[in-house]
Amino acid sequence: MVGSNFGIIYHNSAGGASSHGQSSGGGGDRDRTTPSSHLSDFMSQLEDYTPLIPDAVTSHYLNMGGFQSDDKRIVRLISLAAQKYMSDIIDDALQHSKARTHMQTTNTPGGSKAKDRKFTLTMEDLQPALADYGINVRKVDYSQ
Repeated sequence: MVGSNFGIIYHNSAGGASSHGQSSGGGGDRDRTTPSSHLSDFMSQLEDYTPLIPDAVTSHYLNMGGFQSDDKRIVRLISLAAQKYMSDIIDDALQHSKARTHMQTTNTPGGSKAKDRKFTLTMEDLQPALADYGINVRKVDYSQ
């Protein structure tokens, strides 16, 4: 998911039919779409898009925080932002895991170098990734 636009397709809404009759001198900038039309296109596409975080879950946590919205596009926009945030954190944790396993395999003689190695998300990898975002996570002392 990293680097993708989460399946949202942008359509070029500039028809271009009106620019065929104009000369090439200075009238082309009026045919470009405005940022407000990009936003309205994006918001209309959110109606058809289903994020990984269900609307009910997002609405529940928004209500717990004191935010009430009847517009499902707003809820889906917040779900999409949370999905992107979690995707970035998990990608950083994967990079930490790859770096850690690379260091372990280079330090041990005869280390396995399988191309199709599966990675497991562990706190050892997640903790430095979350620290990059300002979230401090510590293990609980069970000796108390």
